[in-house]
Amino acid sequence: MFTGIITDVGRVERIEKRGDTRFVIATRFDTATIEIGASIACSGPCLTVVDKGPGWFAVDASAETLTCTNLGRWEVGTAINLERALKVGDELGGHIVSGHVDGVARVVSITPEGDSQRWLFEAPKALAKYIAPKGSVALEGASLTVNEVDGARFGINLIPHTQAKTTFGARHPVTGAPMIDVDSPINVEIDVLARYVARLASGD
Repeated sequence: MFTGIITDVGRVERIEKRGDTRFVIATRFDTATIEIGASIACSGPCLTVVDKGPGWFAVDASAETLTCTNLGRWEVGTAINLERALKVGDELGGHIVSGHVDGVARVVSITPEGDSQRWLFEAPKALAKYIAPKGSVALEGASLTVNEVDGARFGINLIPHTQAKTTFGARHPVTGAPMIDVDSPINVEIDVLARYVARLASGD
């Protein structure tokens, strides 16, 4: 389990095509404290550490994961939101996040609002009913609060701290272009409580 509070922004260092796809991710985490087999949320999906070394760890992604998330678009240099799994006694600063991506949304627009930014997203229609104003949603693994909803579209306000500490403000190390921009695909995990409330309300 995770909280959606991003604790490092890593980068894809190497991609190896095998039976599955192996991503080697550079990180500022102390990898000496990460066990092989540990779970790390990587821009949303919970992935298993299969190898590691000083300043890096490796994870494998199956064809299913590449299909159901935006990981198939990762390339060397891609910035990755990272969060290690919760430990008993850790502060739950965001909301309960499982690391199981429900779908891929799209960035519709990015509008400056003072020092903050208003991001408008369009979710898959099947997920729209689970997204509510003032509710929580995990985007690229980050716990965020929904400001407004209009059909399948919903708005999020990103304060400067969130921009600085997540991939929403990251830039490509070579080109300097934003890593996430209008039309970018975004991993979405809906709030598990919203899912259960909808299930109860439907009577299924």
